[in-house]
Amino acid sequence: MKLSTGIAALLLTIAAPASAQDSTTLYRGGTIITMDGDTPHAVEAVVTRDGRIAFAGSEKDARSAAGRDAAVRDLKGATLLPGFIDAHSHFTVATMSAGGLDLRDKAHAAVTDIPGVQAAIRSYVARRGAKPGGWTAVWQFDQEVLAEKRYITRAELDAVAPDRPLVVLHVSLHGAVANSAALKAAGIDEATAVPPGGMMLRDEAGKLNGVLLEKAMFLLLAKMPQPTAEQKLAALDAAQNAYFAEGYTHAQDGATQPPDITFLTSAAARDRLKIDLALLPFSTGLDTLLANPDLQFGTYQGHVKLQGIKFVLDGSVQARTGYFTRDYQRGSPEGHHPWHGQPILSEEEFTAQAKKAHDRGWQLFVHANGDAAIDMAIRGFDALGIKAADDRRPIVIHSQFQRRDQLPAYARIGVGPAYFSNHAWYWSDVHRTNFPAEVVDFISPLRSARAAGLIPSNHSDYSVTPLDTRFMLWTSMARVSPTGIVSGPAERIDAYAALQALTTGPAWQIFEEERKGRIKVGLLADFVILDKNPLTTPVDAIKAIKVLETIKDGRSVWFQPTGANQR
Repeated sequence: MKLSTGIAALLLTIAAPASAQDSTTLYRGGTIITMDGDTPHAVEAVVTRDGRIAFAGSEKDARSAAGRDAAVRDLKGATLLPGFIDAHSHFTVATMSAGGLDLRDKAHAAVTDIPGVQAAIRSYVARRGAKPGGWTAVWQFDQEVLAEKRYITRAELDAVAPDRPLVVLHVSLHGAVANSAALKAAGIDEATAVPPGGMMLRDEAGKLNGVLLEKAMFLLLAKMPQPTAEQKLAALDAAQNAYFAEGYTHAQDGATQPPDITFLTSAAARDRLKIDLALLPFSTGLDTLLANPDLQFGTYQGHVKLQGIKFVLDGSVQARTGYFTRDYQRGSPEGHHPWHGQPILSEEEFTAQAKKAHDRGWQLFVHANGDAAIDMAIRGFDALGIKAADDRRPIVIHSQFQRRDQLPAYARIGVGPAYFSNHAWYWSDVHRTNFPAEVVDFISPLRSARAAGLIPSNHSDYSVTPLDTRFMLWTSMARVSPTGIVSGPAERIDAYAALQALTTGPAWQIFEEERKGRIKVGLLADFVILDKNPLTTPVDAIKAIKVLETIKDGRSVWFQPTGANQR
């Protein structure tokens, strides 16, 4: 899903038939899956009134509940579900990434090697006709899909664009490569100290090669120019409609920086927002947030709320910066051995900061990919005395390389694991070059987590992987890689469990299970209409299901015109 599609969707939305929020609408004529319960349950009809669900049951009783003046929506055989809930992504990236070169963009030839990356950048700069000196951003760089299996270097970027700051952002969002002009503009040189939890790679001569990982990357990003308020508002419209086009009625910004908090909670942004948006302020700004005694978490202002504090304990496994108890077979990003990654925050620092947020009553969201980072999260929660009975619901985002013995600890603490099943497709083949099969086969263990009594969710981590809800359903059900290897057949889940990880699971994780995620009387009238029923669709066809319409608070906010191919 590209933002250009989102912009087109916005124009369609303006012309879409929308039921007024104060009117009554009856939905019938299709499959209506309520997601209310541990097993599938369908009703014949649903009635909405004033943005809420007023009735769900038989069509006869629905017509009586709706009254004579209700608008009737014939689903014409389509499937109605609760609106999808984004368990973890980076909404603000969606507002920024339209302003650069996307290496995954299918509008240009696939990039398969370093010269191809250089050619794509050279063509992009030429097409833009920008004056020298302006910053250029390149998104979705992944060295693992290139023939060379390495990062592009500062010198190779200088050869393409020596007259402007050029930044190539790693697909994981945990690293970047800068050319000489960008390093100079950011004040980074050979004498710059490497921040704790960061890496600044060097060439064979010991000089900076432009690759900045983890905390070192922020030295660069802090100096990049920011869009104007007008540009942000325009991008906001495009971003939320990109989510609507995937059936999402709730989005998350998974690491919100102070300027984005200010913008997204501003009156101008709140007037534009139609999607519910949860913000996770980054822990680096925690003390500033704590200094404001009136700050409210968990309370919506219009459609936006501060949900909890985001802590990052380790990096990205595909970038080999995730923190493990075992070594990477291929060594560090520089090729050094032995290497098992390193934490971004020290355990003492994490526990001390988490205590401040926890004592304030704020929910804890912790990024942890490697099993050693997950151990850190568990020990930190235990140090705070968190137990499942407390109902504090700390969330461990990704929990990617979780060990089986860590599941009981999650259950004891009441952790909600936010899994990332798309890894099975995008990077499990890469992971197998670093770790044994039994380790890779347990990534995103949705089935085992459910068996342990946990309430998991599934996410895209956009822009790390594309916004595509049906693809996420498929990866959690198939767990197959491009080479045909299935990562853990025993962890495959059925379509209903896959849908729970996009509806009831993420609703529970954000304390909104009595507000959204199910079709039940009193809950929000947030729906997605699909052209096929996922419960009766063969696994291999799941990812071809289309979103026909998205409804938020009883209003149609996105629809696919008849005959259009939105995907």
